[in-house]
Amino acid sequence: MSEPGQPQLDALQDRLCYQFSNLTLLKRALTHRSAGRHHNERLEFLGDAVIGLAAASAFYNRFPDADEGVLSRLRALVVSGHSLAAIARGRGLSSCLILGESERKSGGRHRDSILANTLEALLGAVVLDAGPETALHVAGDWLRPAVESASPTDTIDAKTQLQEWCQARGEPLPEYTVVEVSGSDHQQSFRVSCRLPSRQCETEATGTSRRRAEKSAAADMLSQVSEQAND
Repeated sequence: MSEPGQPQLDALQDRLCYQFSNLTLLKRALTHRSAGRHHNERLEFLGDAVIGLAAASAFYNRFPDADEGVLSRLRALVVSGHSLAAIARGRGLSSCLILGESERKSGGRHRDSILANTLEALLGAVVLDAGPETALHVAGDWLRPAVESASPTDTIDAKTQLQEWCQARGEPLPEYTVVEVSGSDHQQSFRVSCRLPSRQCETEATGTSRRRAEKSAAADMLSQVSEQAND
């Protein structure tokens, strides 16, 4: 296990736009459970609540006419592991993680789950260092780009969007057909076609499940009909 030096911690705090009064909390937040007994999981629990509230508040204010379901899906979108890991990478967390040897060797420094959990732990540490109001402010800053780029339409999957597109034009609903299933039982790959009966349009896509393949084929179809409309 190797810990980041003071210059690294100083640079990290600049990137986080927050200066810790208690550096022990900062180091604890950066410490994965593989590195020893004093790890960041309790801080992660605290930070998870803060980041969820920050996202909920941001979307509540940004979309005053959105209902609870839409707001919940928007919040889930920006606090997902993938989204938080992207924020963590943008703030340069990878180089400062404190990992055990096994995690270090297996690429844990770049794993989405570890990066996302560490970001939450850092917010938990801010709560203890400066209080929940400051932590909410910091979380809001970190989430702002994701919140500002999100839209209620992002919460509707491509299959639903394509179905609504057809219904709005009085056209028959899309038809999905499994073209091929390959691979072993535990690693199957599905190739699915999407066809619009009233148009000469058909797309194909693959995915690790039928549903994922259908969504990808629907997304390709949406792109195709949009391009045709713009021609």
